[in-house]
Amino acid sequence: MNAQSQTRARLGAANRLLPVWILTAMVVGVSVGRLWPGLAGLIDSVKLGSTSLPIAVGLLLMMYPPLAKVRYDRLGRVTHDRRLLAASLVLNWVVGPALMFTLAWLLLPDLPEYRTGIIIVGLARCIAMVLIWNDLACGDREAAAVLVALNAIFQILAFAGLGWFYLQLLPGWLGLPTTSAGFSFWAIAESVLVFLGVPLLAGWASRVLGERAKGGEWYEHRFLPKISPLATWGLLFTVVVLFALQGGRISREPWDVARIAAPLVIYFAIMFTLGFILGHALRLGYEKTTTLAFTGAGNNFELAIAVCVGTFGVVSGQALAGTIGPLVEVPVLLGLVYVALWLRPHLFPSNVKTDEDSELVKVK
Repeated sequence: MNAQSQTRARLGAANRLLPVWILTAMVVGVSVGRLWPGLAGLIDSVKLGSTSLPIAVGLLLMMYPPLAKVRYDRLGRVTHDRRLLAASLVLNWVVGPALMFTLAWLLLPDLPEYRTGIIIVGLARCIAMVLIWNDLACGDREAAAVLVALNAIFQILAFAGLGWFYLQLLPGWLGLPTTSAGFSFWAIAESVLVFLGVPLLAGWASRVLGERAKGGEWYEHRFLPKISPLATWGLLFTVVVLFALQGGRISREPWDVARIAAPLVIYFAIMFTLGFILGHALRLGYEKTTTLAFTGAGNNFELAIAVCVGTFGVVSGQALAGTIGPLVEVPVLLGLVYVALWLRPHLFPSNVKTDEDSELVKVK
C-alpha cells in the first residue's frame, strides 16, 4: 500500500469511528462542565465578536478543510443550475422557518422562552457544520459552497424580517402570544463574515496558491490529506466546548433539555427527508440531492446562540434553547450521513462510486 492509500485508510478508519469520538466528546464536555463550574463563564468571557472565541476557533478549523477541497473553477456549473438554487431557497427560507415555528408551538406551548429560542434556531440557516456532513456523505462540494454562500446572503437580508414575522406578526394573526425581539443587522453580518468569509477566503487562497506553487497533483494528494483531519478535530473540540458550557444545566434540567430536543430532532429528520424527496424528484443526482438535504436540515447555530444571548441574556431560556440546537444537531445529522450513504445505492444506483469516496463508511 502506497503512502497515499495509507493516509486514506487512516483517515477513513478515524472517521468511521466518528460517532464514538463525538459521544466521548459529549461525555467529556458535560463532565468538565460539572467538575469545573467556573469554566463556562471563563469560556464565554473570551469572545470573537459576539461568539465565544474557543467555539469560533473550533468552527473555523472545522470549516477550512471542506472549503479547501472545493474546486472553485467549477462553481459556474452550480450557479447555472436554477433547479438546485430555487429548491434550496424554498426549502431554507419558506419551509424551514415555517416548520420550526409549527413544531415549537405544538411541542412547547407552555414554555415561551424555549419556544422563542427554537424559532430563532429555525431562522438561522446553515453556514457551518453542513460542510462537514456534506463531505462525509459524499455530497457535491461545489454545490455546498454555493448554497452556503447563497444562504448567507439571504440570512443578512431576511433574518430580521422573518424574526418579526414569526415572533410578532404571525402569532398575532393566529391569536397567540407575541414576542418582542430586536435583531442587529450588524451582528448577523458579522457572524456571516467571520464564519463563512474567513474560511472561504482561506480555502480559496489555499487552492489557488497551492496549485500555482506545487501543482494540482500535489495539492489533491499531498496537501488535502494532511489538512483533512483538522475538520474532525475542530468538530470534536467544538462539541467538547459546547457541552462544557451547558454541562451543569443539562444535568440539572434534563427534562427541559429533552423537551427542547424533541422539536429539533423532528425538524432535522423532516427537513432532510424533504430535501432528499425534492432532489430525487428534480433528478439532481445523489451528490446534489445530498447537498440540498443537508443544507436544508442544517442550521447556523453560532448565529442563533449569538442572537439569543444578545437579545435575551446569557442565562435566558432562549439562550439555552439556542445552545441545545447544536448539541442535538451533531448526533442527529451524523446519523443522517449514514442514512444518505445507505440511500445512495437504493435511490441513485447510477451514482454509486468506489469505497474510497466516503471518508466515513464504506458503501458497497
